Amino acid sequence: SMGADYDLISPVDGSVVGTLNTKDVWEQLIKSAHKTGDPGVIFIDKINDSKANPVPFRGPIEATNPCGEQPLYPWDSCNLGSINLSNFVVDDEGVIKVDFPRLADITQDAVHFLDNVIDMNDWPNEHIANVSKSIRRIGLGVMGWADMLIKLKIEYGSEESFKLAEEVMGCIRGEADKKSIELGMSRGNFPDFDSSIYSDWPALRNSTRTTIAPTGTISIIAGCSSGIEPLFALEFTRSHYLDKDPNKRHEMIELHPAYS
Repeated sequence: SMGADYDLISPVDGSVVGTLNTKDVWEQLIKSAHKTGDPGVIFIDKINDSKANPVPFRGPIEATNPCGEQPLYPWDSCNLGSINLSNFVVDDEGVIKVDFPRLADITQDAVHFLDNVIDMNDWPNEHIANVSKSIRRIGLGVMGWADMLIKLKIEYGSEESFKLAEEVMGCIRGEADKKSIELGMSRGNFPDFDSSIYSDWPALRNSTRTTIAPTGTISIIAGCSSGIEPLFALEFTRSHYLDKDPNKRHEMIELHPAYS
């Protein structure tokens, strides 16, 4: 309960190595998150008790990738890709709407592509190759969500935006599952299929299909809003230090396309 003390348990031998106060820790988390954006918080027990742990015998999951969206096993890897949602808003005889048929087609193509990456990739060592090929984890996500809402004139965080989010991700999740089942039937299931939580499915090529990543770098390259986050700002100055002189700073003015 809030305000109570709790024990710090050593993962080495299970001994109690100290205590902390829940209220003090929670307040420090909030202050730090507001000040710097860190730390992020994950709940490992929840991850291991959910579909984030598709092949339980390879667990327990003890960590995520650096951005936190992808729970991983030892020697696991994340093979991610993102659909730019802002490219799926169309004008249908004066009605601005989401092109769901095209989104479904692109989702299936993206799952096919990411599955190919597993076999085409040059793995850094045999342990990572073994786990990655045994569970065939892929993570198809999205970016440009805020841009999509702007084009549709829907307020970010509104009930209407929540409803659309369910429809969009419902389409992506459903089509990703459908394609992975199809690939499982034609190419074979991921090797750990029989020991997975999906063993009663007709087939499945990939132990995970979707994920929601922040898409920091790739959204910059694609020129769209990052992940499912709101716009950082309509206009801001981005600094980088990519000159041969590591101390030389360059500034670039970022202007949102909605201005044009």
